[in-house]
Amino acid sequence: MHDTHEGIVFFVTSDFSGLVRGRGVPARNLPAFLETGCGWVPADQAINAFDVIGEGNPFGSSGDLRLMPDPATEVRIAGNAGRPPWHFFLADIQSLDGAPWSCCARGFLKAALADLEQRFGLGLSVAFEHEFTLLGDPAPAPGFSMRAFRRQETLVTAIASALRAAGAAPEMILPEFGPGQFEITLPPAPALTAADRAVVFREVVRDVAERQGSRATFAPKIRPEGVGNGVHIHLSLNDSKGRPVTYDADGPGELSAPAAAFAAGVLRHADALVALTAPSVVSYLRLKPHHWATAFACLGRQNREATIRICPRARAGGDPAAGHHLEYRAADATASPYLALGALVRAGLAGLAENLPAPPLVDTDPAELDAAECERLGVRPLPASLAAALDALAADKVAMTWAAPDFWACYLAMKRSEWAGLADYDHVALCDAYSRVY
Repeated sequence: MHDTHEGIVFFVTSDFSGLVRGRGVPARNLPAFLETGCGWVPADQAINAFDVIGEGNPFGSSGDLRLMPDPATEVRIAGNAGRPPWHFFLADIQSLDGAPWSCCARGFLKAALADLEQRFGLGLSVAFEHEFTLLGDPAPAPGFSMRAFRRQETLVTAIASALRAAGAAPEMILPEFGPGQFEITLPPAPALTAADRAVVFREVVRDVAERQGSRATFAPKIRPEGVGNGVHIHLSLNDSKGRPVTYDADGPGELSAPAAAFAAGVLRHADALVALTAPSVVSYLRLKPHHWATAFACLGRQNREATIRICPRARAGGDPAAGHHLEYRAADATASPYLALGALVRAGLAGLAENLPAPPLVDTDPAELDAAECERLGVRPLPASLAAALDALAADKVAMTWAAPDFWACYLAMKRSEWAGLADYDHVALCDAYSRVY
């Protein structure tokens, strides 16, 4: 698994800001640190994307924790161009007694998945679909074009090779609609593995781009008027034997009863969810009507303006259950994959617990519906700003049961500090600020 070469091994966590932070240990001492972990500080979880500790967080200067590396998540990429090998582990945050810390983002997802299995005998197969922009291309090519791909093929090939070495081999790579924009999808995997790979994916893409003399950003908006970068989260329910159970030929949208209830729970809590899945000020420049990003809480078949899109099997013939799944579209890479997916699981669990019926299908652009039709179909606009989303989260009594009080106090303090710190920024400045960080 490892050797005793001279070098540094990093233990990292994807925190509440969606950024990866951690600490390094000497590689020669790795066996001991795999047993003990390394120190961590509770208030680190309250640092926002711009390195401000959220005022009013519940920790202050007190407390100690441990970053405990998960050996199954080890990533080792050979060095080149004068850089040393890249060696790191994803870690859980634990209390000093070894118990899971209540504010660990990875622990939040693990607990939600455990509840899904224990209460309903269900698991999740998940695929993350990532969009990012390569900055500085002096002559952008047409969207989706072979020319756009060939122009960046050397860099994209290097990214694909590094992702393979990191255990996050891509399923598909394509030039996207925006200038310098690419989309890379990862194949379906068990939910925790998929989230781990999503964390690794972003770090690898940014690092390889930098080594190739470019810069990659996952920011939701690069320019106020430009195309946005999203993260689409594809979900398929499985039974205890791993068989897909999202499909039912006789169900609305060909959804099984459990899948319909899961989707209904997500939509019921969608206003709160976006505070976790689209959690930046600039996210709400993307979540607008007619942007193929969703601005309304609704369910649709193959409808890219819906919060949840029912995706069909890849082709005619074969087992339709194998490819039938849900796609959550109101997410971006300013969110931790653990928080985004964990919150979706919690909302879906709420729907399953109440055995909610399938939401009405909306197979047109919801922005074009009149008020009466929106009411009939249960369509409502999502929050239009981060501040409104955070207020919706704080007001959702069910969502507030998904984690410990300190978890929410920390998250809300951190995100509200981010909002307040950017209050005087215009849209151009907002896009620039987030493009530099993400």
